[in-house]
Amino acid sequence: MPVPEFIREIRKKIGNDPLWLPGVRGVVLDEENRVLLCQRADNGRWTLITGMLEPGEHPAPGLLREIFEETAVVAETERILAVGVIGPVTYPNGDVCDFLDIAFKCRYVSGEARVNDDESIAVGWFALDELPEISAGHRETIRLALEPGSAVAYQRD
Repeated sequence: MPVPEFIREIRKKIGNDPLWLPGVRGVVLDEENRVLLCQRADNGRWTLITGMLEPGEHPAPGLLREIFEETAVVAETERILAVGVIGPVTYPNGDVCDFLDIAFKCRYVSGEARVNDDESIAVGWFALDELPEISAGHRETIRLALEPGSAVAYQRD
């Protein structure tokens, strides 16, 4: 996965030291209640659509940008599902990051799902009873998206 230029510039100054970054993820549902997933190029795992916000970028538009960049799908955000922290994550080069993670429920608007950048090797819509292996955290985010009107889940620890 390519490292954004602003991160490369920060890393020149701080090296591998811990970096706090804003991240977003989306549960994109279509008319049939299928979930949009991508298979990551870096580790082969299936995931919800995720991304890192650029400096000054608002979370909802940033997620919609990531969804389109990665899948060619146009979506709309409906509501925030959860707010939490992922990390610390240590990358093979020694960089350490913690991510403030904001998860959204999204609705499909248009576009045909396909690999649209080099971050994924596959993209597709999955029925809820046919999901590939995904992390427990992403399964929980999907569960929250399917609960109508549920309160925002806040990670407490």
